[in-house]
Amino acid sequence: MPMRGSGMDSMTMSGMYGPYPMSRESSGTAWVPDASPLEGVHGMYGAWSTMLYGYAYLVYDHQGGRRGDEKAFGESMLMGMAQRPLGGGTFGLRSMLSLDPTIGKDGYPLLFQTGETADGRTPLIDRQHPHDFFMELAATYSHPVTDDSAAFVYVGYPGEPAIGPPTFMMRRLSGVSIPEAPLGHHWLDSTHITFGVATVGYVWRDWKLEASAFNGHEPDELRWNFDDPRFSSHAGRISYNPTEHWALQVSYGALKGPEQLEPDIDQRRMTASAIYDLPFEQHHWQTTLAWGRNDKRPGATTDALLLESAISLYKRHTVFMRAERVEKDELFEASSPLAGQVFDAGKLSVGYIYDIPLTTHVSFGLGGLGSAYSKSDRLDAVYGDKPLSYMLFARLKIN
Repeated sequence: MPMRGSGMDSMTMSGMYGPYPMSRESSGTAWVPDASPLEGVHGMYGAWSTMLYGYAYLVYDHQGGRRGDEKAFGESMLMGMAQRPLGGGTFGLRSMLSLDPTIGKDGYPLLFQTGETADGRTPLIDRQHPHDFFMELAATYSHPVTDDSAAFVYVGYPGEPAIGPPTFMMRRLSGVSIPEAPLGHHWLDSTHITFGVATVGYVWRDWKLEASAFNGHEPDELRWNFDDPRFSSHAGRISYNPTEHWALQVSYGALKGPEQLEPDIDQRRMTASAIYDLPFEQHHWQTTLAWGRNDKRPGATTDALLLESAISLYKRHTVFMRAERVEKDELFEASSPLAGQVFDAGKLSVGYIYDIPLTTHVSFGLGGLGSAYSKSDRLDAVYGDKPLSYMLFARLKIN
């Protein structure tokens, strides 16, 4: 099978899970377009092919309106991958670490964001939780079945099951320069840190079919430790890259008690996404459209829609935007008369970052973003009429 890609490395390095270029691989077993830039530091150590990629942000966050807040915090991610031939197939190791726990258990302010808890007793509302220190520790093995197909297994503790688009922080160029989580994070890619994952899959040319058994319970408020592994939930995903510029997926998962504060409420989650990537001259443009639905049992069925896009110009200038429309039923605690009611919320964020190369593989960037919101009129008394937010940030990035 001829390999497609956007650079020398992507043309010569094959993927962990089948006969395709490494540039197709993203978080867990998810795919991005083959034309995606293969960033990071790549090396060969004997039979091992390696990759190191990461970034660290320092952010000043100001969220406006009556529920707004402000905070300075650091956000980071470091990913390492290694693979080698073994037994006629490919053996791989993956790790992802983050110093997000240093933000504090209550995370950072983010209007209309919901999900998880800071203290094990009350929900986080209008705040984004920090991610765990251990985001991924996984082993993989794939073996060719024919010249253009392969079967694979992925085991992670923690890891990412086969559900949703690639997570916003890992090789999704449209979102990686935005230092805040999507409001639809818990409809799309919140399972990217799961303490107990086993996935089996089959790749044939540009198609991938996979199924996972995993721990549907989201990580607890203790961000430095390992949670108990469980395999209480299951998911399946079909991915298709029709050309080097496109990555499509649909997925379905049955999650057992995902929220720590609502252990008796299960979820059925459906997602679909399309990622388009276009390199041209010294520029690169990627756009992601994604939809997610959470069907609580018992409870409400809610949807989230995301459109984000980023264009990199001359490898120094990045302009990005993210537009979202979400249905939220967790904006009020159980003691409120509005608890459990579903409210519509929308957000548009636009930003820019300027990168200065420091070494061959490290750049320093300065940037900012501004956000405007739309919401149900019933929320005016709580959030104010037209709240506005902004972030200013600096970034170190391994390119």
